[in-house]
Amino acid sequence: MNWLLVHLDTLRESLARLFRHPVASALNVIVIGIALSLPAGFYLGLNHLQTFSRQLSSDPQVSIFMAVDASAAEVAAVEQRLKSNPEIGRVAFITRDQALARLKRSAGLSDVLANLGHNPLPDAFIVTARSNDPGTLEALHDQARKWPKVEHVQLDAEWARRLDAALNVGRMLVTLLAVLLAIALVAVTFNTIRLQILTRRDEIEVSKLIGATNAFIRRPFLYFGALQGLAGGFAAWAIVALAVLFLNIQLADLSGLYGVIFKLDWPGFSDTMILLGFSALLGWLGAWLSVSRHLWYIEPQ
Repeated sequence: MNWLLVHLDTLRESLARLFRHPVASALNVIVIGIALSLPAGFYLGLNHLQTFSRQLSSDPQVSIFMAVDASAAEVAAVEQRLKSNPEIGRVAFITRDQALARLKRSAGLSDVLANLGHNPLPDAFIVTARSNDPGTLEALHDQARKWPKVEHVQLDAEWARRLDAALNVGRMLVTLLAVLLAIALVAVTFNTIRLQILTRRDEIEVSKLIGATNAFIRRPFLYFGALQGLAGGFAAWAIVALAVLFLNIQLADLSGLYGVIFKLDWPGFSDTMILLGFSALLGWLGAWLSVSRHLWYIEPQ
C-alpha cells in the first residue's frame, strides 16, 4: 500500500511540474506530437493504399486454358477445383463458342474465322484471387498447371508485383523514419531531463546526504519523461485525426473518378494504444538515460 501511495504522490508531483512551465512543456509536447504524427500518418496511408488497390477493377487474374479435346466432365472437374479453393474470389468460365464470338467482334476477322472448319479455341477460366499478393497468385499458377487437361496457364500479376514492391519500400521508409524520429525524441527528453537535473542539483545532493537511493531520486524524472511522451502521443493522434478529416474531403472527388469508395479511417483503438504506449516508452527511455548518466556526476560535497 505504501508503495502505491509513493508512486501516486510521485505521479502527482510530476504532473504539477509539467504544468508549472506550460509554455516550455507545450513546445516539447508539440515537437513530440509532430515527430510521431509523421510515421503514424504514413503508416495509416500505406494501409489504406493497399486496401484501395484491391478495390480497383484491374485485379490480377489467372487465365486457365483447357485442352481442345477436354470433355465436359473434365472441364467441370477443373471448375470444381477452382470453386473449392479458399484463395480464389471469382471464377468466370468462357466457353469455346463465346471466345470465338468475342474474337470475331474485337478483331474484325469475322469473314476469315467463318471459313474455319472447326473452332480452334479452347474453353477457359478467368480466375481472380482474393489477395493481390504475388506469392498467392504464383502458387495458384503452379497448381493449375498440374491439373488434368489444362493446356496453358497465364498469370497477369506484373502490376501486383510492382505494387507490392512499392508498398514494401514504403513500409521500410516508414520504419526508418520512425526509428530516426524515435532517436530524436529520446534526445529531446534526454536534454529536458538534463536541464531539470542541473537546476535541482542542490536538492539531489541533499537527498543523497540523508540516504536517498538513486532509484528514489530517479523516479520523479522517469514519471515526468513518460508523461511528457504520453502527452506527445495524444498530440500526434490529434494531428493525424485532423489530417484524416481534411484529406477525406479531397478524397471524395478521387473516389468518384474511380468508382470506388476510398475513405481514410481514423486510427483504430489498437493503433492508438500502440502510439500512446510507444510515445510514453520513448519519454521514459530518454529520462532514464539522462538520469542514469548525470546522477553519477552528482555526489554530496
